[in-house]
Amino acid sequence: MGSIHRHLPDVLLVAITLLMHLGFYLAARTEQRFSGSRRNRLLLCGALAVSGAYVSLSMFFSLNRFASLLPAREWLYWLRGMGYLWALASFAAFAVLMLLKRVPGRFSPERRRFLNVAQGAALASPAVIIGYGVLGERKQFEVKEVDIAIPGLAKDLHGVRILQLSDIHMSPFLTEKDLARVIGMANETKPNLCVVTGDLITGKHDPLDLCMRQVAKVKSDAGIVCCNGNHEIFARAEAHTKEYGARLGMNFLRHEKTTLRFGNAKMNIAGVDYQRFHAPYLVGMETLVEPDAFNLLLSHNPDVFPVAAKQGYQLTLAGHTHGGQITVEILEQYANVARFFTPYVYGRYEKGGASIYVTRGIGTVGVPARIGATPEITVVRLCAS
Repeated sequence: MGSIHRHLPDVLLVAITLLMHLGFYLAARTEQRFSGSRRNRLLLCGALAVSGAYVSLSMFFSLNRFASLLPAREWLYWLRGMGYLWALASFAAFAVLMLLKRVPGRFSPERRRFLNVAQGAALASPAVIIGYGVLGERKQFEVKEVDIAIPGLAKDLHGVRILQLSDIHMSPFLTEKDLARVIGMANETKPNLCVVTGDLITGKHDPLDLCMRQVAKVKSDAGIVCCNGNHEIFARAEAHTKEYGARLGMNFLRHEKTTLRFGNAKMNIAGVDYQRFHAPYLVGMETLVEPDAFNLLLSHNPDVFPVAAKQGYQLTLAGHTHGGQITVEILEQYANVARFFTPYVYGRYEKGGASIYVTRGIGTVGVPARIGATPEITVVRLCAS
């Protein structure tokens, strides 16, 4: 995807946020009843101005052409990531302020005190949200065990445990020490097979080789089989992962397949490089399906699932969405950015007897936070049905 399309969501987010900031700023300056006192209005205007300036600066430092001229420094990651997180949090906070402004009711000292306290809480909420997302859930790694029933599964494949690691995004947001902890937890699951479904790093300056050396420490009976994600392609590292991975004992499948045996049963594993959204999916991959084997597809992008099911893959393992990364529950429905791009955001989905499991993954991208989408080390257990 070109650089413009790649950053279009970022540009839209920042543009909308800045327009909201401008609207709130003008309202705070001109509306006498907005905050109850001139001092409060000035404080709000100052907060809006600083917030808007910070969001603009973080966006400026992330533009492709300009960012390529900058050194690979950790503070640049954090400037951009925290800027986007601040944009999201402040957008919500200022929306609450506007709703409070329109609360009906007659004037009373108690009502004025309530509104002032509520407005103060709304202004403080971005800092609270950022603190929780960055310091809380981001590194609360958990092991998620999932049983997936496969119609007609061979007896010797029943109970096979597949460890899935995805979206590691090793960068200043996830250090080698963090990843070593993940690998230690993964090894405690004693998997029969380990698969990695893309996005080991975020950008070309990230420590890809170091990440791969850590992942290669996973102990599984049948080894480690992988596919590339979109960030390997952005970093132009998809060929390197294939070559260096082979030296480490990691098999990166690039529109290829490999066959494993468990007892008398055969598992056919096919893997593809990242499939761009809404492009023709899995072109030619139907030729890699083996009718006398259990067929497993590794694809970073979960949107390929309907095509994979039609081609004969009984199980697809994917990532990419981070489970939304920042997701909130509204009326028993989960709202997050990933839902605008795919219906397969997190968990297991079924279609015509085939299944896909989409993991939340390990790391973060864009913003160094997770809210409502805890990082996940997945263990898929195959079950006969």
